[in-house]
Parts: sequence; C-alpha cells; structure tokens
Amino acid sequence: MDQISPPTQGAPHAVVPVTAKWLIPGQISPRRWTYVSLIFVGLLILPWIVDRPFYLNLLILIFMYITLAHGWNILAGYAGQVSLGQHVFFGLGAYTATLLYMRAGISPWLGMLAALLLAVPAALLVGYPTFKLKQHYFTIATLLLGQMAAVLVLNWRWAGGASGIYIPFHEPSFAVFQFNTKWPYYYIALSMAVISTVTVFWMERSHLGYYFRAIKDEPDAAQMVGIDITLYKLVAMVLHACLTALAGVLYAQYVLFVDPDVVFGSAISVLTMLAVVIGGVGTLIGPILGVLVMVPLSELTRVYLGGGGRAIDLVIYGALAVTLGVLQPRGLVTIGRLFGEITARGTR
Repeated sequence: MDQISPPTQGAPHAVVPVTAKWLIPGQISPRRWTYVSLIFVGLLILPWIVDRPFYLNLLILIFMYITLAHGWNILAGYAGQVSLGQHVFFGLGAYTATLLYMRAGISPWLGMLAALLLAVPAALLVGYPTFKLKQHYFTIATLLLGQMAAVLVLNWRWAGGASGIYIPFHEPSFAVFQFNTKWPYYYIALSMAVISTVTVFWMERSHLGYYFRAIKDEPDAAQMVGIDITLYKLVAMVLHACLTALAGVLYAQYVLFVDPDVVFGSAISVLTMLAVVIGGVGTLIGPILGVLVMVPLSELTRVYLGGGGRAIDLVIYGALAVTLGVLQPRGLVTIGRLFGEITARGTR
C-alpha cells in the first residue's frame, strides 16, 4: 500500500494511506484521460444532435444537480458533516441574483458573483456554531436553520414574501442571462458541472482532501497530529456553500421565478443527499452516477405519470436507496468499479 506524507500543522508529517494508485495525479492512466476527453467532447456537441426541449431541459437539470451533489458530497462525504440545510445556500444564491436584478437592475452575472461573496460569510455563520454539535445534532441544526431561512423570506415583503418573484422575460441577451433557446442554459449548466467536478478532483488529491478524510474517519487522531478540525470543517462548508449558491443562481435565471417554498424547501437537500448516497458517498464519480439515475426518474415519472408521478418517483427512490443499502452500501460507484475490473480482466 502506498503512503503519502503531507506536512501538517504542529507535526512534522502525517501519514495518509492511499489504497488506489490512480488517485495520485501522476499515476492516472492515459486511457482514463482519453475517456474523459471523449465524454467532454460528446457533451459539447450534444445540443446540436439532441435539440428537443424536453431532453435539453433534462440535461440542464442533471448538470445543476451534479453541482449540488458535489457541493453536498464535499461537506458530508469527505468531511463527514451530514447537513440537511443545503437549501439555505441554494435559496441565498437564487434570491441574491434575482433581487439585485429586479430591485437594482444589476446583471445576474454580477449577481452570481455577489451570491458567491455572500455564501462565504453565510457558511462561516452557519458552520462555526453548528460544528460544535456532534453528529445527528449537527444534522438537525442544519435542517432547522433551513426552515428558519424559509420563514424569514416568507415574511419579507421586499423579497416578494410568500408569492415569490417573477422575473420578466426581456429581449434575449447574454448580459441579462436570458435566452430564447435552451442551448445557452445547457452550456452554462455544463460549465458549472465541470467546475464542481474539477474542484472535487483537485480537492481529493490535495492536502485538503487528505485532511477531510482524516477528520471524517479519525477526528481525534487528526487533531493529535496538528490538523485544525474546526478550520477545515469551515473550509468544507465554504466550498459546499459556494457550489450550492452557484446552482441556485442558475435555477432562478432558468425558470425565471423564485419562491420560498421551492428554493428554501428541504426537497432540494433531500434529493441531493439521495443522489450522493445512491451514487457513492465520498467519491468523485458517485454523485454523478446518482444524479444520472435520480433526475431522469423524477422527470420521466412526472411527464408520463402526471400528478401522481411525484409520489411514484419518491417510492422508486426510496426502494432503490434501500436496495443499494442492503446489497451495495457504497453505492453505484462500487458496482461500476467491479464492472471495470471484470472488463479489464477480460481484455488481458
């Protein structure tokens, strides 16, 4: 087993085991890069092949939820802080860009930057006190904070209150984040998904990823070797908040409507959490696989089963989560790795 010894605060070295050689950047095989490059090129040209609005809408939602899933996975999957309050930052991003545009005429692109800047202090305000709580108490606290945020916005008239805010559609323009076709939204959503994936790719191969894993698996040992647990939990919370706020801005400008019950609703957090759990917690590919399963299920059942589709897809999600929890608790990513090993043996 290989070992990497990144320097830590207060200790000469902290030995971190790495069981898979491909986790080290210099040891990633050229074949993997070829697959990734082919997938990326395929995604770039896909809107020119698949131009039906339903499928483009489905892909946009998939990319948005990939961004959300990566954000939640950084905090819960890598740093071990299971949060049910992701909708706080999703709503923050959606409302920040919308209010700046509607009340001050500021471009949603600048609103996106403002949302990211606000997400940092918001993450610190949420994280610092709640990280003093242990395990399920932390989870409950984040859920309650999300409900509090929803109540505050519901009673805030300047922010639209319970009625929400409709964003009027003007002349299509890049400056105001409005387009008369779906393909520009597709590329923006794809860019966000790529940014979030690259962020996790970099993180899990850096000292940051090693520290997150140490905090999750052995917090007492991590503290003994000099890792500032609170500091790195806050770093995870900030990354989580920024990616989630980014997705919130995209959602608001895509549907042209923000509503407290939706953007501050716990359904966002639950759906994201299920996607990560089904795909594989604490992995790079797992959240992507989970989203590729859950979002199409949700949309297809909604379209083909009408109003009852929402209930049926939730039953399917629950059944799938329970089945995977029993048969393969590490998620779809483990099945994918097993299939890859079998395929590799067959080609030898």
